[in-house]
Amino acid sequence: MPGLIALIMALATLFFVLFAMNALGAAARVRRERVEGRLKALAQAGPDVSARDILRRTVFSEVPWFHRLLADLHWTRNFERVLRQAKMTGTPGVYVLVSAVLAAVAFLVAQLVTGAPLASLLAAALLGPLPIARVYRRRAARMAVFQRQLPDALDLIARALKAGNTFAGGMRMVADEFADPIGPEFAITLDEINFGMDSGKALHNLMERIDSLDLKFFVVSVNIQRETGGNLSEIIGNTAGLIRERFKIHGRIRILSAEGRVSAIVLLALPFAAAGILYLIKPEYMSLLFTEPLGQAMIKSALVSMTMGYFVIRRMVNFKV
Repeated sequence: MPGLIALIMALATLFFVLFAMNALGAAARVRRERVEGRLKALAQAGPDVSARDILRRTVFSEVPWFHRLLADLHWTRNFERVLRQAKMTGTPGVYVLVSAVLAAVAFLVAQLVTGAPLASLLAAALLGPLPIARVYRRRAARMAVFQRQLPDALDLIARALKAGNTFAGGMRMVADEFADPIGPEFAITLDEINFGMDSGKALHNLMERIDSLDLKFFVVSVNIQRETGGNLSEIIGNTAGLIRERFKIHGRIRILSAEGRVSAIVLLALPFAAAGILYLIKPEYMSLLFTEPLGQAMIKSALVSMTMGYFVIRRMVNFKV
């Protein structure tokens, strides 16, 4: 009976996640249609439209009261920026609700199967943040692609400047020649400049959309050159060389720290592998860890120690370049 209930709850969770993903697409279509309608209305209004009428309004949830609740939280504002950097649809409220439902379902299923509150809390803590973690992983992957594209893009801008093109012309070449994410992001920056925005402000907006330390080097160098003068093509070319050198150093560090990462994987997997083998060889010997209070306490302490060891090793092998 508990297994049937757990299966029903798992199926309900699956259908809810599918419904939520469908709602994400529907909400995105509704917002796109709303923006298109507003732009048409602004076009018919003529030149009397003020800048306040076209300001971007951040929507944390389509539900008004939930939007007001999330708007007061600092974390949701940061998460909304992460969503834009990951180029994912939906509002922060959708991901918060999906995470809450997944955590609740995981807690109930684990409680019905095991009857242990600690295991239920652990299951909720592991499954609940998965939608939000996916957004952060998508953002990290997109930023990594941007980092790899940036040196070549800066070299292209530097060569365009040496050939007599303007800075905006070099950015247009990057926007036309490069794929996502650097091509579309530079195209947005170039459109802002062409629409009359100051280039320093447009580059600052690019830094807001892209979380990259190398991009900050580029923006700072361009802003300094605008204020003090100098050979912009040489400055951008040197920035591209600096970024490539950072990549080389980062690669060397990853090679030198590979032993620590492999050690962490082995040390984390070894207890589970040994326990599984011993359980297959002599189940009555290993079952004492799950049935006796002392064995359960040993399992809990071992899990806590392994978690602490994982974070310690991660700090030892994770270097900032």
